[in-house]
Amino acid sequence: MTEPQPKLVCRNVWKVFGSGAREFIDKAGTGVAGTEELSRNGLVGAVRAVDLEVRTGEIFVIMGLSGSGKSTLVRCLSRLVEPTAGEILFNGENLLEANDARMIELRRHRMGMVFQHFALLPHLTVLANVAFPLEVQGIDKAAREARARKMIELVGLSDKERFFPRELSGGQQQRVGIARSLAGEPELWFLDEPFSALDPLIRREMQDEFIRLQSVLQKTIVFITHDFDEAIRLADRIAIMKDGAIVQAGTPEDIVLNPATAYVAEFTRNVSKSKVIRAASAMRPTGTERSSTPGKAVVNARATIAETASLFGPGIEVLDVVDTEGKVVGVLDRGDVVDLMMRG
Repeated sequence: MTEPQPKLVCRNVWKVFGSGAREFIDKAGTGVAGTEELSRNGLVGAVRAVDLEVRTGEIFVIMGLSGSGKSTLVRCLSRLVEPTAGEILFNGENLLEANDARMIELRRHRMGMVFQHFALLPHLTVLANVAFPLEVQGIDKAAREARARKMIELVGLSDKERFFPRELSGGQQQRVGIARSLAGEPELWFLDEPFSALDPLIRREMQDEFIRLQSVLQKTIVFITHDFDEAIRLADRIAIMKDGAIVQAGTPEDIVLNPATAYVAEFTRNVSKSKVIRAASAMRPTGTERSSTPGKAVVNARATIAETASLFGPGIEVLDVVDTEGKVVGVLDRGDVVDLMMRG
């Protein structure tokens, strides 16, 4: 099976704040511009020497503590914040060479963005809020409202089309923001801590909704969070940032089981392995490809061991592990799951 091609590539991307930042980077060279060197010159390296690839159709989570540079980085990726140096390639096109008109076109037609603060227009209904980006694009009213209704239905708010934002709960408002960002059918979707302002229960529901949406839409997603539980639940791959730099990138399993630095080890110290090891990693091969047995308990290959444990009811010793198309790709044994759970 071939690996998906990268949709977005960053090469040695920097964002340095302060007078003479670009001149300093050009003169000193990015290889020696560490945090202490920058500080001595009155500069702040919000993003430092970032290299990453976001593959087509994956959820790539960037996480770190407050002040680590993750939100600045995601804004650099769409050039809402202008990078100081480096390359950002979107479908092979270097965004740092694109003029303002080209960037506006890309943001309107090929990028979607959702932020922590919903930024809904208070004087517009749910339908009008979701249709607003299409109105900006010049799409006629009938077409944009038809598209908006589809997105509202997708996020489960069909009965709220005529409501105003003030009449909605926080979770419902965030769903409207998600529907609005999807209305333009973006190829690349940026989400910057979209659920962090929500109560824990609503936040969990929104994560479930997000997973459901991604199973339908298969977008390429860059998702920012400071919550490691949220990251390991949603991510195909994770990049951990510290002081503006990425200190490790990989699958949730890679990062928890094989931390690259003491910082990452401390960051993941209290994470249960059963929350990150997926059924695909713990399953045993079936020997032959087949469809799942009707009536038999199955589990998705992406499910974590913690999520599969409750499926082993009385008399159930083995679960079929299925891919996104419902084909059996392996079997999960009760004893293996118990062993992993006991080892934490």
